[in-house]
Amino acid sequence: MRALEYETDERMLIEAAQRDPLRFAELYENNFERVYAFIAYRIRDRQEAEDLTAEVFHRALAGIQRFEWRGLPFSAWLLGIAAKMLADHWEKLGKVQEIPTDELELAGIDAAVEQRAMLFQLVDGLPEDQRKVIVRRFVDQRSIREIAQELGRSEGAVKQLQFRALETLRKQMRSKYV
Repeated sequence: MRALEYETDERMLIEAAQRDPLRFAELYENNFERVYAFIAYRIRDRQEAEDLTAEVFHRALAGIQRFEWRGLPFSAWLLGIAAKMLADHWEKLGKVQEIPTDELELAGIDAAVEQRAMLFQLVDGLPEDQRKVIVRRFVDQRSIREIAQELGRSEGAVKQLQFRALETLRKQMRSKYV
């Protein structure tokens, strides 16, 4: 239910930004960290990563009228723009830096990015404790011990929450792609 609410809210934000570009700010705020992380992982220079991230949002704002809702998170579209910009960036530098084809297609977003975007939505739909464990463990890259201390639970309880969350995500992903 939570993922559906998020999808509806995001779609409304996109439609508002298409009517009034000043409404793009909330889309920017909601997606900045994800786009910056995507670029910073590939571009180790902080200033370059910040500049490229700014350019992604500049292009997105300029092209928001052409955006068509297809049920995917807005971030998937932004990551497609980012991937194209990274390819252009490396080409200008004369470096051959291949974006793995299982992650992105040259023409846009492929199944791997769509899966990741869907996974973000599915994680948002997990029970709060499970969601916290998954985010702390795999996004923040914290150890089981650190998470247990933060949540005031035993390491075994955190492992069990992680296991349940991963099983739920696995089942939901299979049901979407089978």
